[in-house]
Amino acid sequence: MNIMQAGAGTLIRQWRLRRRMSQLSLALEAQVSQRHLSFVESGRSAPSRDMVLRLADQLSVPLRQRNRILVAAGFAPIYGERPLDDPALRPALTAVELVLKGHEPYPAIAVDKGWNMVLANGALAPLLEGVEEPALLNPPVNVLRLSLHPKGLAPRIANLDEWRVHLIERLRMQIEATADPALETLEKELSDYPGRPRGNGQPYDAAATIAVPLRLRISGEVLSFISTITVFGTPLDVTLSELAVETFFPADAQTGEILRRLAAKP
Repeated sequence: MNIMQAGAGTLIRQWRLRRRMSQLSLALEAQVSQRHLSFVESGRSAPSRDMVLRLADQLSVPLRQRNRILVAAGFAPIYGERPLDDPALRPALTAVELVLKGHEPYPAIAVDKGWNMVLANGALAPLLEGVEEPALLNPPVNVLRLSLHPKGLAPRIANLDEWRVHLIERLRMQIEATADPALETLEKELSDYPGRPRGNGQPYDAAATIAVPLRLRISGEVLSFISTITVFGTPLDVTLSELAVETFFPADAQTGEILRRLAAKP
């Protein structure tokens, strides 16, 4: 069933199953009776606005999807969904710009929910020189496509198989968390690029790959990075909730020295 056409009870049940929770577990966490939850999921009982929000909170439903459940239940959405150029978001974007600028001479980017680059600092540009397919750099730049495309950065990534597995599996976990069909389409595209989908046929172990490095060749040298991702802690706007900042740090002294040298160039 299309998530946009489903009733509120059906959507709640879909998210409960996605989170692998039983009715009893969710009822206990949300402090409602299992019988009432069953009636809500089956459509025999209409959930109140507070009930929708309480269940969505326990299920960690993304804000965009919470709005959809509210609408399906007959209520107005409560989370704003402004475009990035809305003046109301300017203070938040200014804060992001300060974070990116403050991270120089190391690269940092801000991306939206589809991994399209929203902002970047000045340290990124030297790393993108020599991309064979110019269209990959046309806005909006999808950083996952740029990284793994055969005519993007992929030929210059020294540990491409390892990095490819890391990115695709991270994307799959995001799909599991958000149920975003656009991300599913992107994952299928990236999986069709040359390379192996998983490492040596072994199951993906996220805990063992928290600090998977990116090793990128540039000017005859290999730069090694580790990265962290930062999101807004308690956003009440859908757009801000889907904005993430990825900061790259040198994984060795040589990389740090090269980056400082690049930053010193006119």
